[in-house]
Amino acid sequence: MPVVTPNVDRAGDSAPTAPEPAVAATKLAPLQRLFAGPLGVRNIGAIYVWVVIIVLFAIISPDVFPTGQTAKSIVNQYAITGIVALALVVPLAAGVYDLSIGFIMSFAGVFVAYLLDTTAVSPVVAGVVTLLACVAIGLVNAFVCVTLKVNSFIGTLGSGAIIASLTTAISNDQPITGRVGEETFGKLASVNVAEVTLPVLYLLIIMGLLGYWLERTGSGRQLYAIGFNLETARLTGAPVKRLITTSLMCSAVIAGFAGMVLASRVASGSPNAGAAYLIPAFSAAFLGATQFRAGRFNPWGTVIAVMLLGTGNIGLLVSGGPTWTPQLFTGTVLIAAVALTAMDRGGFRDALRRRRRKRATPEAAA
Repeated sequence: MPVVTPNVDRAGDSAPTAPEPAVAATKLAPLQRLFAGPLGVRNIGAIYVWVVIIVLFAIISPDVFPTGQTAKSIVNQYAITGIVALALVVPLAAGVYDLSIGFIMSFAGVFVAYLLDTTAVSPVVAGVVTLLACVAIGLVNAFVCVTLKVNSFIGTLGSGAIIASLTTAISNDQPITGRVGEETFGKLASVNVAEVTLPVLYLLIIMGLLGYWLERTGSGRQLYAIGFNLETARLTGAPVKRLITTSLMCSAVIAGFAGMVLASRVASGSPNAGAAYLIPAFSAAFLGATQFRAGRFNPWGTVIAVMLLGTGNIGLLVSGGPTWTPQLFTGTVLIAAVALTAMDRGGFRDALRRRRRKRATPEAAA
């Protein structure tokens, strides 16, 4: 039998061997499990942050924060914010920004209040007419962005200014009350079960419908394809113009519905009511894009992000923080969420990989 001799260097000693790959893989396995998999930090990191925030405020304010009443307050107060954030998910999935949602909210609240105050129509008819008006607004946005090929960031901001002028003209820059505060229309937001109001149910229904559409249907997957690479999606036969138009119409209708729910809650149609929802909605949508479907805007992550924002904001207030701290918290989350979304899209990670390869090449050659 042939005798196998060890690899010997010129000095006559056995050459050192490289570390076993299996040993290195074993050392990295716990770290990989931490960042990978369905329960990994990169998949549901916002949930872990949410838990940390809850524990932190429970320690700071043990008598006020960790109660069922506080939890119900967070869910009820931020349900409308969640609906507005879901309105953004569809156009953002297609790579389109809709900055008019705050103006659409204000318009819908004022318009439905105007119809109820100046006509004898029922609340149902007034609501349907308002939603049809929101469909028309979505079509205008689509005409500007798709037909005229104006950048969606600029186009929807410009259309939002036009919507704001219409809202001011209808309301004379004053809140409209009248029949909008009556019991029938008020039930749209005031009915509750175990102190959990109807807007929470609306939030869950819209989340489920959008999730099914985006992830279980061909048109939903095409929307994601358009958002990642418009030209490639067009070459593969996706109806780009029709889907972007649909996304903007969907956004306008959901934002209009949120505006009506808000008008029902506060018993008036205010021309400035929707402005405060724009930044929280974008913060939640971008933070949600880092969860569950990393790099993709999705309704599940968006709702989790809304609840995280609500928990932080309410926690800051009940713990005695200044009134400006919730805005600081929301703005910080928005910046961090956009940065994390960009990282999940792959650009940052690819740059790191390229840099590591450059460093590893000379070492390997040596």
